[in-house]
Amino acid sequence: QVQLVESGGGKVQPGGSLRLSCAFSGFTLDYYSLGWFRQAPGKEREGVACISNRDGNGYYADSVKGRFTLFRDDAKNTVYLQMTSLKPEDTAVYYCAANYLPYDSSGPSRPESEYDYWGQGTQVTVSS
Repeated sequence: QVQLVESGGGKVQPGGSLRLSCAFSGFTLDYYSLGWFRQAPGKEREGVACISNRDGNGYYADSVKGRFTLFRDDAKNTVYLQMTSLKPEDTAVYYCAANYLPYDSSGPSRPESEYDYWGQGTQVTVSS
């Protein structure tokens, strides 16, 4: 049974940092890709970053490139999204999701409908 659980959200000032965690079970990153999405109030859910099962690399949306970094701990079955230089526009509910598709650098722009499994989300608020 595939499960994903996000944690680590909270409130932070602009310019600050947060580290989100996605603890997963029921699959390995050798066979599943794992993506991070976010949804701000009144907006559609958008892709932020993903780890591809094709090559194990992390790929990022242009809006977060250079500020967000993916890390993985295979022993803990956990993927981390390290977020730095946070901006008010990063405020959203952040979700992790998984599917078996092999992504390349276009991964973060792929639609959420391609993902089969989702976590419950964690709120990130960037505000002074």
